[in-house]
This record gives sequence, C-alpha cells and structure tokens, in this order.
Amino acid sequence: MTAARLVARCVRGLETVVAAEILQSDGVTVTRLGHREVHFRAGASGWRAASTADDVFLLAGACPDIGPGREGLGALAELAAAVDALGVVRLRERYTGGGALTGVEVSASFLGRRRFNRYDVEDAVGPVLARRLGVGYHSRRSGAVPAATGGGWRLAMDGVRASLMLRVGERPLHRRAYKGITLPGSLHPPVAAAMARLAGVQAGDTVLDPCCGAGTLLIEAYLQQPGSHLYGFDLSPAAVRAARRNAAGAPAADTDRLLIGDGSPPPVGWPGGGVRSAVPISVEQADAGRLPVPGGVADRVLCNPPWGAQVGAGGTLAGDPSAWWRELRRVLAPGGTAVLLLPGGGDIATGIGHGFVPEHVQRIRLSGAQPYIVRFAAPGR
Repeated sequence: MTAARLVARCVRGLETVVAAEILQSDGVTVTRLGHREVHFRAGASGWRAASTADDVFLLAGACPDIGPGREGLGALAELAAAVDALGVVRLRERYTGGGALTGVEVSASFLGRRRFNRYDVEDAVGPVLARRLGVGYHSRRSGAVPAATGGGWRLAMDGVRASLMLRVGERPLHRRAYKGITLPGSLHPPVAAAMARLAGVQAGDTVLDPCCGAGTLLIEAYLQQPGSHLYGFDLSPAAVRAARRNAAGAPAADTDRLLIGDGSPPPVGWPGGGVRSAVPISVEQADAGRLPVPGGVADRVLCNPPWGAQVGAGGTLAGDPSAWWRELRRVLAPGGTAVLLLPGGGDIATGIGHGFVPEHVQRIRLSGAQPYIVRFAAPGR
C-alpha cells in the first residue's frame, strides 16, 4: 500500500507521548512535532491505533499560515483547490474500509488572534472541496447538525502553516465506544491512556484507582495490559454504577488486531472496531481516605484526585485532604508507582512532603486548565 502522510492531533503537552506510541509501529517515521500535532508517515504495514491521540488524519496538503487578515482566506480556498481531494478520500477508504463520503463538513482551528472566525475558514474551504468531490457541503455556521457523511475535514493553522486534513476514522478517535456514561470530572480518554503508559503497567500488576469516577483510567490501563488486576473505588454510588457500566461496554484487548491499513477489520480501540466483552475490573464504593484493602497491595496507582476543579472532595478527604496522601502511601507497595493528575505545583510539593519522589512531571493543557501528570515513586524505593 502506498505510504501516507498522517497527522495525529492531541492534547497540548502530549505530543512526545503520542510520537513515542506511534513509533512502536514498524516502518513508521515521525516527520514533525507541532502544536498539538504529530506528523508521521506509514507504509504498507500500516500503524497501530494511537490511544494517546485525540484523532488521526490523512494530510491532504499544506500552505503557509495566512496570518490575521481576512484577505488571506482566498489562499485557503486555493489550497483546497490544489490538493488531490479524491485521492485522499480513496486512500482513507483503503486504510479503513470505510464507505465513500456523501458530503463535506470542515472543522477549523487556529492559534492567535485573527480578524476572522472559524466559520469563515470553514466556508472558504468546504465549498471548494465539495465541488471537487461532487457532493454537498454542510456549513457549521448555523449550528445545525450535519447528516452522517462518514468523514470530516479539518483545517488547522499554527502560526507557521495551514494544514488541510481528512479524518481517517468515521468519528474522532478520542470518542471511545465504551464510554456510555460520562460524569463531571470524567477524564479525557487519551489523557488516561497517557497516564497508564507512563505507569508502565505489567502483566500481573495490581492496579488501583482510589477515586475512579467513570472508570476511564482503569479501562485504558486494561486495554494496554489485559494481564493486570484492576480495582476501582469511589465514594459516589453514581460513579460506581458508571464505572461498572463503562467497563462492561469496553472492547476486549486483542493485540493481534491493532494495525490499521493491513487489510484486517477495524482494530480494537478504533471507533466502531473490535470485539466487545466485559472488562475484568472490580469497582466498589469506598472512601478514598479509608480504602478496604491491605497495606502495600498496589503495584501501580492511577488517579485523578477530586481537588475541587470539577468535583469536590467528600468523606474523609473533605475534612482532611492529607488523608489521601497517607492512604496512598499505605496501599502502595514498596517500589510501586503512582501516576496522578494534579492541578498545581503545590500539590506536587505536598506529595514530596509525604515522602513520594517525583520521577516524571509533565504539564498539559486540558479544558482551559494546565494540570500536571506526575509519576511518583513510592517511599523506600
């Protein structure tokens, strides 16, 4: 199969994590890291679905960023007229087996202040693509929901260049099929996947999430390492129900079907693909400050603690936030690892004050905030 130019879009701060995951596929070359983007090439053997990416696109073409003025919109229309739109659509069909596009919709994004809005960009590019493909164009300006077209175009400008792309899958990669229930504070699945990768979960490890919410971290950990033992706890009965429901709807891990473009059915983790089965995750209601488990039981702890950004602390933690850190120290085995999403540097200092040693600190941008993904080593390592 002809090599393709691809772009993985991701949460700001995860670019290197996404690149490392993509490079696990044979024959893949990363060609550029940008703002929330990883550009890469894949050949005949395809590539593994990137769990840490928000989405993956085929790159149709690029031109210099048009700058802040509206007068540059014509250059974007020229870009749409110059690319091999039909060739990109056909390549998408060959890679994923998806049906032909029956329409065009475009999503635009750009960095910096401009004298135009995203709809101006979309309406400059979309009609040109639609005419070239002989289909209709749906403008997003009115807010009306488009008819299903089997794909979506994207125009992204980062201050240096404008990239025109076509989504590989039928829907964004971050929209996991298993996530039937979302709660306030639910973790973005690619961020959860990045945290699980950073934890280095091994077969046979006991993995614990003291504040599991809708279960995203544990499910992503399972998809990476199905041989692990996964336990979640949450004070909220609604969260326990959500985590159990989501785990029951997650795809079975099947490492033989992760390649895209090798002629096999859509892979596990790719929207719409994979065999579904109940994931072996135990979820129970419990106070994160008093977990019903023996000391030193957890090889890995993965957690997005409730420090009040979207979900307030309850139970023991409401009156004594430091109880969370004491309990983490109690349940984590000597030599164990905790990977946490923390809202600020002061929280990292608190962890250090309780004897944990930070081994990796990575700042990301998520929902307008800039939290830290931190990997701590257990005291005594």
